[in-house]
Amino acid sequence: MREVGAVEGPNGDYVVIKAKENGVNVIGLTRGKDTRFHHSEKLDQGEVMIAQFTEHTSAIKIRGKVEILTRYGKIDTAEP
Repeated sequence: MREVGAVEGPNGDYVVIKAKENGVNVIGLTRGKDTRFHHSEKLDQGEVMIAQFTEHTSAIKIRGKVEILTRYGKIDTAEP
């Protein structure tokens, strides 16, 4: 059974990111010999972003209070 909001696409898993405060930064990091930033988004409270891991994106860095839904479960960064 899959977690609601987490979908596997043709290239990789999707994650759902919901901002719980204004000014949340979501940064995509590249694969390969040198890890680099390749995309950045700023979310305000209540905004939702669906991100996908691809052949170019190996990691996603998030700064701020968010709720994240993945195929592995839910993460709430506001919880202690």
